[in-house]
Amino acid sequence: MQMKKALMNMLICPACLPEEKALKIRKVKEEGEDILEGSLSCPRCKSVYPIRDGIAFLDPASFQGKPGSGSKYETPAVLSSYLWSHYADLLSDPEATGAYGEWADLVAPRSGMAIDAGSAVGRFTFEMSLKSEFAVGVDNSLAFVRCARQLMRDRRITMALKEEGRLARKETLSLPEAWDSRRVEFVVADAQALPFRSGAFSSLASLNLVDKLPFPARHLGEISRLAARKDAQFLFSDPFSWSEEAAEEREWLGGTQQGPYAGRGLQNIMAVLTRETSTGWPAWKIKRQGHVWWKIRTHANHFELIRSCYLKAVRD
Repeated sequence: MQMKKALMNMLICPACLPEEKALKIRKVKEEGEDILEGSLSCPRCKSVYPIRDGIAFLDPASFQGKPGSGSKYETPAVLSSYLWSHYADLLSDPEATGAYGEWADLVAPRSGMAIDAGSAVGRFTFEMSLKSEFAVGVDNSLAFVRCARQLMRDRRITMALKEEGRLARKETLSLPEAWDSRRVEFVVADAQALPFRSGAFSSLASLNLVDKLPFPARHLGEISRLAARKDAQFLFSDPFSWSEEAAEEREWLGGTQQGPYAGRGLQNIMAVLTRETSTGWPAWKIKRQGHVWWKIRTHANHFELIRSCYLKAVRD
């Protein structure tokens, strides 16, 4: 598997933010227009980010390409659950929701690049590639990124879906022909310090991510920074399942009775996006809001039904 060279002129050092320092390629093994092995280095802070098996590791706080970080998102059981959640409708599973189709319908076709922050196993990245020239999926789980890139490369994957106990059944997923693997890429990175230059994206998405981040306000700041000043669109959706396991309460953007983000999360997110800030990035205009029902499957008799509240914002 290879990392596409199309990303190279967009990459910056995430450790140097808010300064934007372009990364340099070192020790590259190439195959055509793709990068197989090598590293990316920052001339300013001297950070080195490896490219291994075509995967770029651009999270400065990550395990730098070494498996076994201890995160629950690296386990086979969670990987299987997310594969089902993302792609069950393509398997014609009667328990599947149409969540990803509903979210995709909210994204308008737009020239330029797209980014799917918290892409997990890649469904929405592929959806965004149908509405843009190229789509990048970003996640800090190596297991998720590796799986998404396997789908990108092989166009199919066999998953083991737990039935109960140690019983499981296998299902083989094949991607629709309309999803062009040449128009997507996936990297390991932190949604709170995204390794891309400012204004690089005309379409942006953050689905079911903000309540899982230690510093959710930083993520919204990064979305604002990465979006083009004009003709940009942003799809945000989240169930607002705030927990101290993910972030300290003072960092939550809702769900508290006092503090700067007291009240409900969706209203606070709207207020953050629509106000002018000292950063100089244009405010967003809210065009639509609502909710989508989606599911996560643990086993054949256990599903989690989630109400994810969305808003669609634009910069005209």
